Amino acid sequence: MTDHDINSIGPQIRMQLPGLSDKERVIVNYLLDTGPPVSHLTIASVARVHEVSEAMIVKLAKKLGYNGFRDLRDRIARYSQLPVTDLYQEIDRDDSPEIIVRKIFRTAIQALEETIAILDMAHFLQAVTLLSHARQRDFYGVGGSATIIKDASHKFLRIGIRTTVYDDAHLMMMSAALLTAEDVVLAVSHSGQTSAVLEAARLARRNGAKVIALTNYPNSALAESAEVVLLSTARGSPLMSENAAARIAQLNIIDALFVSIAQQNIALAEANLEKTMSSVRQKRENR
Repeated sequence: MTDHDINSIGPQIRMQLPGLSDKERVIVNYLLDTGPPVSHLTIASVARVHEVSEAMIVKLAKKLGYNGFRDLRDRIARYSQLPVTDLYQEIDRDDSPEIIVRKIFRTAIQALEETIAILDMAHFLQAVTLLSHARQRDFYGVGGSATIIKDASHKFLRIGIRTTVYDDAHLMMMSAALLTAEDVVLAVSHSGQTSAVLEAARLARRNGAKVIALTNYPNSALAESAEVVLLSTARGSPLMSENAAARIAQLNIIDALFVSIAQQNIALAEANLEKTMSSVRQKRENR
């Protein structure tokens, strides 16, 4: 197993938490939070601490995609030894501003490191191809995800690629109703369960459009409704939810898409970039 594969163990397990029962989530978090000493835990001790049967723990391990408790424990132990696992720290009520800055930045760094470890490059390349050749590119997102699609639209416009941003439920549905097999939707939802985005993405797919999902959860309804899935991952505190850190990772995925698409016709991209940049230079004050 490579370091890249080991990096993906923690985020891949955490991304399955929404599909687990409350008791299962408690056990998984216990294993992840134990750190390197997890390697010394026995199935009997874990069962005793959480007042469950050993059979239930074996079933949980297999539900997560492992052969059994020992396989799950040993993988988590290897992941826990990585430097990236030390980056995340909970924010405490008495933290100073300096400590808060360090914790926020370290959490963002962890999100980037672990997102690149789980990013499916085949799906990424497919997204580049779809966005490059689409007749119409419609971007869907609400709340915090709306900032992601607006940033993406701004970047693509700079190189002459026109997109349309929809952050209203009704307008998303109207957009989806008019799409065809020549069109592409980029649907962004951290949870993958946002009803407005999900309903529009499903309608677009029924009309033949290709749907690219940018989300944190591979088993979410949005991921299951999309043709291409780009996954981000992040941990969060009660004050700073995980989607706040995930936005950093999602913005970097958008940047990577933007640069990859620009490189397909770099001469045209540079020419359009010069046109769009020169058009706004007069809006800046000279000093």
